[in-house]
This record gives sequence, C-alpha cells and structure tokens, in this order.
Amino acid sequence: MSAVTGWTRIGKQFTFHAAHQLLTLPEGHKCRREHGHTYTVEVVWTAHVLTGPGFVTDFANFGPFKQFIDDHLDHQNLNKVLAIEPTSENLARLLAEWLVEHLEPVIDGHLVSVSVSESPSSWATFEVARG
Repeated sequence: MSAVTGWTRIGKQFTFHAAHQLLTLPEGHKCRREHGHTYTVEVVWTAHVLTGPGFVTDFANFGPFKQFIDDHLDHQNLNKVLAIEPTSENLARLLAEWLVEHLEPVIDGHLVSVSVSESPSSWATFEVARG
C-alpha cells in the first residue's frame, strides 16, 4: 500500500414508518395535519485506521441502533413519543446524540453525520462537530 493517509467513511441506511404533525406551523399548512412518512436514516461513520479484515467497523455493530429505531420510532406517532418537534432536522440531531452516547464508546470509529429523509427528494443532515 502507498503512504497516503486519510480517513475512510462508511454509510448505513435504516428505514422506519411513522406519523407526525408539526404543530408550530400556521393553520392551513399541510404539515400541520397529522400525516405519515417512510423515513430513511443514513449514518456516516469514519475511522483513520481500519480494523479486522479492513473495516471502519462491522456493519453488524449498528444492530443496537436498528433496535432503538424499531423500539422507539417505527410505527409510532412521533409527537407522542418524542419531547421535541418531530422535524427531520430534530430527528437527525436526536439520532446523532443517541449514536454518540451509545455506540461510539463501544465500536470502532466515530460518527460523522446522520441524515433523515421524509421522501426521496428532501432530507436534513446533522454533522457532528469535533474538537
């Protein structure tokens, strides 16, 4: 291998189905009404040094995150299960916080960003700021 150094990134996608309404929007705005989405969550993870057979981390290590999504978000009314306005932006930050708290301490690499999309053409990304 060459002497080039850098970071390697991987991505993993998850989906869940949920309803929400954005109650702070003005009357008449379509998103103020209760509606549902098939959400896509994309996690980007990075490492400077690869481990094992050449992994940033094993994709199987994201199992607890998938379980968190299934247990707390999938087929839920997000207004009832979250203490925040359930926008894509807020969901991306919430999921990033969960990953930093629960997975970063126990798996190789670290979180770069979390993107949440409500449709194929719209998304929000939360990028983790590092020191």
